Amino acid sequence: MHQTGTGSTGNAARPSRRTVLAATAGVTATVTVGGAAHAAPGDKKPGDKQLRALISGMTLEEKVGQLFVMRVYGHSATAPDQADIDANLKEIGVATAAELVARYRVGGIIYFTWAHNTRDPRQIAELSNGIQRASLQQPRGLPVLIATDQEHGAVCRVGKPATLFPGAMAIGAGRSRTDARTLGRISGAELRAMGIRQDYSPDADVNVNPANPVIGVRSFGADPQAVAGLVAAEVQGYQAAGVAATAKHFPGHGDTAVDSHFGFPVITHSRELWEKLDAVPFRAAVKAGIDSVMTAHIQFPALDDSGDPATLSRPVLTGILRGELGYDGVVVTDSLGMQGVRTKYGDDRVPVLALKAGVDQLLNPPSLDVAWNAVLRAVKEGELTEARLDESILRILRLKSRLGLLEQPYVDAAGVHRTVGIPPHLDAADRIAERTTTLLVNEGRLLPLSRRTHPRLLVVGADPASPSGTTGPPTGVLAAALTELGFTATALTTGTAPSEATVAKAVTAARNVDAVVVATYNVTAGSGQQTLVERLVGTGRPVVAIAVRNPYDIAVLPSVKSCLATYSWTDVELRAAARVVAGRVGPRGRLPVPVQRADDPAQVLYPIGHGLTY
Repeated sequence: MHQTGTGSTGNAARPSRRTVLAATAGVTATVTVGGAAHAAPGDKKPGDKQLRALISGMTLEEKVGQLFVMRVYGHSATAPDQADIDANLKEIGVATAAELVARYRVGGIIYFTWAHNTRDPRQIAELSNGIQRASLQQPRGLPVLIATDQEHGAVCRVGKPATLFPGAMAIGAGRSRTDARTLGRISGAELRAMGIRQDYSPDADVNVNPANPVIGVRSFGADPQAVAGLVAAEVQGYQAAGVAATAKHFPGHGDTAVDSHFGFPVITHSRELWEKLDAVPFRAAVKAGIDSVMTAHIQFPALDDSGDPATLSRPVLTGILRGELGYDGVVVTDSLGMQGVRTKYGDDRVPVLALKAGVDQLLNPPSLDVAWNAVLRAVKEGELTEARLDESILRILRLKSRLGLLEQPYVDAAGVHRTVGIPPHLDAADRIAERTTTLLVNEGRLLPLSRRTHPRLLVVGADPASPSGTTGPPTGVLAAALTELGFTATALTTGTAPSEATVAKAVTAARNVDAVVVATYNVTAGSGQQTLVERLVGTGRPVVAIAVRNPYDIAVLPSVKSCLATYSWTDVELRAAARVVAGRVGPRGRLPVPVQRADDPAQVLYPIGHGLTY
């Protein structure tokens, strides 16, 4: 049986606009003295007095709810598809998003593609409005902070027709803080138009481990100073657009070979190395005024030798992040459904320990009922104080106030098309992508290909799972783009683990064209992809490899005479690569990470900053 303090079932009449404004009147008011804004005595920031008044009127159950950011299935707050109703009932115990906010009074909701929240921009805006309406109908109802992971590149929750940009490592290859700021400003404006006010981006991890299975191209690179500059610029762009940016994953997830979704990574950096490497981008984010910081489900013994994950570590979150880095914004956990935070403690203990460590928002627990009741019980039994909850709720309400949610929680769903995916935004994404494509090898000046000497092209290669920014496998996107540029390009998808029969089919097809473009995806020594490339080179036809995820592929493709890196396989990056192949634009990207020799990782094959031009 779910415990609530309101007894509400979501059927209360929606408050009038006047009532809603009255409930939050003065929230953003300041006291002006000598032209400067000052907080009232005893309050830390302007508006705190009014926010504390809101908190003092909340029941304990309502306070607990404000701490949670939860998933929910469905494209509509009140009328999702039956399959989504079934999923909600099974996982959350409610049928709809409206019932979720009525029962648990959650302070936030996270959108996912797989939860069917993000069909198209207008639908997303209407879902956001429906969630806000359901929350504001409740007694003492407050707007919900709606969030998503819109990192761009490999991780995108909102797809076309929204504007999709190159991912972080591609931006790192472009080396332009202006481009990073533009990305944040445009993406932030589009997210805000759809009612999404918190983006779990940018990734502030310094990726120094080529084997990192969870960060990789989601990082801007391996140089901490370069990463820091791009993180700060993207934060400025997002927050200038009225969307809370989120630096993740503190204290730094860049040097691990374990995916925290499925295991419990251990970072072995010394405290001194952490200061010089991992901490640098987070310090830059704090200096840039970052609205929220996401924790990492990693063990970092040099920072806390207890064996606890950083998400549950008071020395890491309160001692270092708040104390040493001086951060006083919202701290949000990474998903509490991930194995990295569930290895040592049960799902009932994790949210309580996270709050004791210094967390403010508890993201996506596997069972909201278990987590919500665990926090409630911890307060009633004295393990947590209500004052500790108030501290986090104040930070959350400060953020909601700063984002304008308390004054205007709704968006114009009918007018979303005026902001999302408009031509100037799409053009900006294309131009940025052109500045990120990196030419690693070009022996004999094979590139650019000429329509006169190489009119017929075969595009073969991998078909990785498609992020939201794609219209199909890389082979199809590249072939279509090259055809538009005047070539006759045929696509043949060979997969990420081609069989001998598939390789033979590709080799036969290659003999009937003038050149081959092969899309590679995380190639390893002895793999089917490596065999495919070697056999294609053996045909004598010119072969251009395009590493569509990790730039490290070139280390195991020594026979390739020309190789580009795109850092992701979204349409915007692949179309830019096609323009580089065709010579419409020159390659301008530079490696943001080193590529080591495959046979001797201690030796660098291509250093940071490497990139050819023509």
